[in-house]
Amino acid sequence: MHGLVGQIAGAIALAGFAPYLLSIARGRTVPNRATWWIWTVVGATQCASYYAAGARDSIWVPVGYVIGPLATALLALHRGQGGWSRFDRACLGGSALALALWWLSGSPLVALVAAVGVDAAGALPTLRKTYLEPWTEDGATWAIFLLANTLNLAALDGWSLQSALYPLYLFGISLAMVALIYRRINKGAQDRPAGSQVTTAV
Repeated sequence: MHGLVGQIAGAIALAGFAPYLLSIARGRTVPNRATWWIWTVVGATQCASYYAAGARDSIWVPVGYVIGPLATALLALHRGQGGWSRFDRACLGGSALALALWWLSGSPLVALVAAVGVDAAGALPTLRKTYLEPWTEDGATWAIFLLANTLNLAALDGWSLQSALYPLYLFGISLAMVALIYRRINKGAQDRPAGSQVTTAV
């Protein structure tokens, strides 16, 4: 049962990137370059870690979070924003430091916390951008990610800090993004530049 739920969650997570990539291509969503390149690297490393640890039931969302972010990062090279501001460089530097701790540490718990730290550093530019410009993110896509991450929690076969920390973190990030997009949507409708759009359908 846990395996089936995990597969469904992974399929939903990957499917969520279809409207997201389409929204980027149409100019409705403007991804942050730093965020998506960091998430691509972390996703690949975390996916390999899950596989090595034998976490097959909850590996499918991490698989989706390798394929989707890589496609987004590549598209962001031409249609994204940021990546080289002082704030973005600080987040990239924090990610590099956390990655170094991850690779050098002999403790699985330290490695896990470092991995979450890397991912969180990657999330900060997008959280900041979404707070300031909520119309630059696709609400429907993040609602899909939130659904996938919620189901991924249900796919956990037993709860421990090592097995639950990363799925809980992914749930928290997607929940924060949905809250930022929809909480500020009315204000964003007044402040956003003419011609820009916010996707609100779920």
